[in-house]
Amino acid sequence: MKSAQEIIIRPLITERAAILMERDNKVLFEVAVTANKNDIKRAVEEIFEVTVTAVRTMNVKGKVKTMGRFSGRRAMWKKAIVTLSEGDSLDFFEGA
Repeated sequence: MKSAQEIIIRPLITERAAILMERDNKVLFEVAVTANKNDIKRAVEEIFEVTVTAVRTMNVKGKVKTMGRFSGRRAMWKKAIVTLSEGDSLDFFEGA
């Protein structure tokens, strides 16, 4: 079993994520590819000390990139949309 820090890689801070956070109390994370919904829920509750009501996940395919005559592929990764309960929130820009 992985630790919570190995499951949650980083929060995704985008314009869409900010809108979801304000409107629906949802937070986006990049998570380990092998993590399931139960692992993600346990990790978020353990790290941030909030109550999670729902977790949605999606696998993001890596883009094919070319540089000159060489082509390669970016890594595949997993995204999680975590819904927090009423009254709970995460402030990533608290001190800014």
